[in-house]
Amino acid sequence: MTGCTIEAPGKINLHLQVKERRSDGYHELESIFVALAFGDRLRFELTSKDEGCELHGGGDIPPGQNLIERAVALFRVRTGFSRGLRVWVEKRIPLGAGLGGGSSDAASTLRALNMLAATDLAPEALGEMARSLGSDVPFFLSGGAALVSGRGERILPLRVPEGLSVVVVYPGFPSNTAGAFRLLDKQRDGQEIRDDGDTALLIRSLGEHPRGWPYRNDFLPVFLSAGNRETAEAYRGILQELATLGADFAGLSGAGSSCFGIFVDSGVAEKAARTLRRPGNFVQVTFFLACLGALVLK
Repeated sequence: MTGCTIEAPGKINLHLQVKERRSDGYHELESIFVALAFGDRLRFELTSKDEGCELHGGGDIPPGQNLIERAVALFRVRTGFSRGLRVWVEKRIPLGAGLGGGSSDAASTLRALNMLAATDLAPEALGEMARSLGSDVPFFLSGGAALVSGRGERILPLRVPEGLSVVVVYPGFPSNTAGAFRLLDKQRDGQEIRDDGDTALLIRSLGEHPRGWPYRNDFLPVFLSAGNRETAEAYRGILQELATLGADFAGLSGAGSSCFGIFVDSGVAEKAARTLRRPGNFVQVTFFLACLGALVLK
């Protein structure tokens, strides 16, 4: 096998609760991730050169910080794989959008290299590499829906809701995850952290009508009350508009900056998307992805 193409799906967080900071510096999280039938596309090709990795596309990311390059380097260290690579990235997920684009690209790179190198690594080995690359990366090795906890390493697969449309709205500006956590910690300083503690309710609700979902995102109230005024107005306006346009549930994904609406009626979703498409907004109508697509081999 000399090459392959792989789809790298995005995700949204239907629920994101940020708990206490752990001794390792990370926050304890409890979140519901669902993969989307929308994402980046990566094409890999083996070359005759050893160790090289030519990366084409992928957005304006400083050298050494691109998770695709880091995934390739880590895979080489762990397996001894030395063939040269060319990687083309069709970047559809905006950077800093809270949709997991970089994490999904990293996980897809590990999956693709496992095939191209014929290493046939066990899921546990790929999972260990994924955890070292980032908190969200392990989820994208399996996709679907999951209750994700810890710092992202504990993944409980859930049944993906069917028949729902998702309207994703990226407001034209990125969100910095580290900065979002700093803002959250600053606002919480000295306050008792709310912990619902009803994981069973979160899981059960996923199979019910979205209008009754109890989900929330702990970053949203912080952005609305303590964040940049223009950013707060953008979030507030998009979420209110999604509700007005018929969304059965609306929320913020990750640490921003994308908002989303969940629609039972696909026609209402398409109409809402047309209304929301205006200069500055990136709008995508999609649906939940039950499983990851197969590699397309060359």
